[in-house]
Amino acid sequence: DCAADVTAALNEQKISVTRISSTGGFWRRGNVTLLIGVDEGDVERALQIIDKNAGPSVQTTPEQAQSPYPPHRATVFLVNVDSFAHY
Repeated sequence: DCAADVTAALNEQKISVTRISSTGGFWRRGNVTLLIGVDEGDVERALQIIDKNAGPSVQTTPEQAQSPYPPHRATVFLVNVDSFAHY
């Protein structure tokens, strides 16, 4: 699966990943969320690894491209974190 490929590629580059699996939504399909924390200087490298390993590109028809929910390989949220703590 693509999430396993992305996780393995990130781990090879010494980037830690936490995988959260879920099932739900309209189609009841399984989804995977990867939580990846990197320093600001490593964001672009992490994104390149994700892009390279997130599976083949998704071909869309003109109708799919106009849909509010077109097919995609991954959705990435970049969130700045000012601080965190380990317990």
